[in-house]
Amino acid sequence: MSSTHGEAARRPAPAPDGAGYDPAFLGTPAPVPMPTGPGLLELPYTHFTIHQDPVRRMPAATAVNIDGATLVDITRGGETWNLDPRIGPDQQWGAELYSDNRFDRGHLVRRQDPLWGDQATAEKANLDTFHYTVCAPQADYFNQGRELWLGLEDYILGHAGADRQRLSVFSGPIFDVGDPEYRSARIPRKFFKIGAWNAGPQAADSALACTGYILDQSNGLDAVLHEGAREAPPLGPFKTFQVPVSDIAALTGLDLGPLTAADRYSVPRGARGTAERWREIGGFADVQL
Repeated sequence: MSSTHGEAARRPAPAPDGAGYDPAFLGTPAPVPMPTGPGLLELPYTHFTIHQDPVRRMPAATAVNIDGATLVDITRGGETWNLDPRIGPDQQWGAELYSDNRFDRGHLVRRQDPLWGDQATAEKANLDTFHYTVCAPQADYFNQGRELWLGLEDYILGHAGADRQRLSVFSGPIFDVGDPEYRSARIPRKFFKIGAWNAGPQAADSALACTGYILDQSNGLDAVLHEGAREAPPLGPFKTFQVPVSDIAALTGLDLGPLTAADRYSVPRGARGTAERWREIGGFADVQL
């Protein structure tokens, strides 16, 4: 989900014109629309779609189709970060938010996820992920929590029994009125991710299955917000939780359609509050599918 700043870019991205996220991709009995909400701007790219919040100037929700059977390995190198020309520069944050600080341009659509199909399509998808509309600021500290977050798609593909190894992933920031301000931007403290797959004919009521996760960067954020901070915080800056999809709906205000009912995560009986409802993940073995 995250990317580093890298050296001077060399390859410009063409204007996006991809078909975008496909709600019928999983082959479930009913299509799976992407999470959305009022006032959002729809931006389709190659194999994924962004719903941009023009007020927060970041994506409120992203949706990507992943075909694990036809993924193409493309080495990153020299891509240019671009504003999306289809919306105004005042509706998206650009380089001014990420320069000379400890914020990464965190890929909300993981760069590798839409790189499938034939070579030309995969290369187009790779360039599409280098739009500022695809990312949000994340502290640049790396730890186990972030590594877990980055690898969730691979783990779900390999262990959920996804039909034909297909997965749709939905992610975005969790905007809150208390998010701290930095360079006129409100920096999200938390991010969500939902992985959805076709559970096949063995599913009792519906073939659609999914699980939800939240990444909390609060512990590392305060240090990064102070210009010039160079030391990592003493506590692990990233915590990853498996959470009820209904909690993601409540926190984001997004319409999650059929995803809430398809959740495979079982909340402990009698659990109250996030401390009991959310399961902190220390390793992939902790993930409940």
